[in-house]
Amino acid sequence: MAVYSMTGYATAQQGGPTESPGTDPTRDLQPGLGVEIRSVNSRFLDLTFKLPDDLRGTEPALRELLGTRLKRGKVEVRAWLEGRGDVGPRAPSAAELHKIVGLQDNIQAWCPKAAPLSVAEVLQLTSRQQGLPSGLHEQLTALAHTALDGLLSAREREGQRLAAMLLDRLKQLRQLAQDAQPLIPQLVAQQRQRFIDRWNEALNASAVAGGTGNTITSEMAQDRALTEATAFAIRIDVAEELTRLDSHLSEIERLLKKENEMGKRLDFLIQELHREANTLGSKSSSLDLTRISVDMKVLIEQMREQVQNIE
Repeated sequence: MAVYSMTGYATAQQGGPTESPGTDPTRDLQPGLGVEIRSVNSRFLDLTFKLPDDLRGTEPALRELLGTRLKRGKVEVRAWLEGRGDVGPRAPSAAELHKIVGLQDNIQAWCPKAAPLSVAEVLQLTSRQQGLPSGLHEQLTALAHTALDGLLSAREREGQRLAAMLLDRLKQLRQLAQDAQPLIPQLVAQQRQRFIDRWNEALNASAVAGGTGNTITSEMAQDRALTEATAFAIRIDVAEELTRLDSHLSEIERLLKKENEMGKRLDFLIQELHREANTLGSKSSSLDLTRISVDMKVLIEQMREQVQNIE
């Protein structure tokens, strides 16, 4: 399954001015209809439409179309209609003028202070009475299909780039986890040896001072050192955290390669990765382990920012 980003842009249009050599381009003006769709990340599917008044009736069909093919994202749809026929305003007929004047007289009879219509307002009113091209809503829906195909292609290309980046970060996190594995036994062994050395120093100091009645043997010191080292190992053990981290990494990799509509699940797994990296840092007893924890959190934060854009 493909990985889709929630970021994308596409447009589709038909008609509009066409220009032929040696002719006035305004003579071949055809009705122009266009639509553009842009989207950014969002927790849910948020649709916004910016349509001319003449195209408002198409909004339910467009909303249904986008709702069936998009699952998440803040999506804005803008359509435009231009050049419906002749260049410039259409000359109103005598019947239209008579009707407008009659309406104006009736209004002024009731509202004497009402201002008379200007020429521009008359032309605007008569222009609204022109019939729209037949099949306009069907044409807009077809254009929306084309633009939506382009949007999905753009979102898929962006999604593949995001997936490649995430897989690279997963590889780096696995390497850091492998680097952390041998550090724990080394730290336990060092702590055990450190305790034995301190114990021997204390025994030697007591002997030099002429202490008597000292019944502590080297075997007892070894046993005590082993007990201390065991307690220390339990306190700094991060095997469970590393195991869970590896499990989360495997699940993220599986989602990126096989699942669709994975954004919310990836967001949850990234939070879990961050939790394990924090625990790893809190149990750290060496600079090397602290550095690994910090490097992990940097990579996880980079992943979190990109996961926010995946559908």
